[in-house]
Amino acid sequence: MRVHRIEAGARALALAAFACLAACATQHPLETHTASRMPGTMRPYEVGGHWYYPAAQPHYNEVGLASWYGYGDGYGCRATADGEQMDPDALTAAHRTLPLPSIVEVTNLENGKRARVRVNDRGPFVQGRIIDLSPAAAQRLGIYGKGQARVRVKYIGPADPVEARATPAAWRPFGGKRGGCG
Repeated sequence: MRVHRIEAGARALALAAFACLAACATQHPLETHTASRMPGTMRPYEVGGHWYYPAAQPHYNEVGLASWYGYGDGYGCRATADGEQMDPDALTAAHRTLPLPSIVEVTNLENGKRARVRVNDRGPFVQGRIIDLSPAAAQRLGIYGKGQARVRVKYIGPADPVEARATPAAWRPFGGKRGGCG
């Protein structure tokens, strides 16, 4: 009788453990305990049925297509993913998984032009593109008239999260010219 009770208890314990593991495996990524302790810009997120997992990527160095966004497409002057105001006249960009804010060096492989830009937003969510640039960054790199270009994006390091708010002209290429954001 005792052996039977132990076996039944062990089976019940194993079933409970299996149920817990199954529940944890199917849990929504945003509901995990560790996700609640990470900054909002580093939490997994979903766009168009695809999940993205922001992470520190100190050796990020990728070649792909860059595009630009800004003025006439409804993006200008809205809040970016890290809470900054999107300024079309600032050297900024959007990336799907790099930490926010961070600095990357973008090189246009078609003309050799380079620029360091502040990544403060999420995107692009168009297949085949690796970075979306502000109009000012696209202009600096010679992409503005074309719409897109083949680029290399290299992670430089974290950006000062306060810098854009404290010195709004810091990432403007034209001596602090105030753009369409007021």
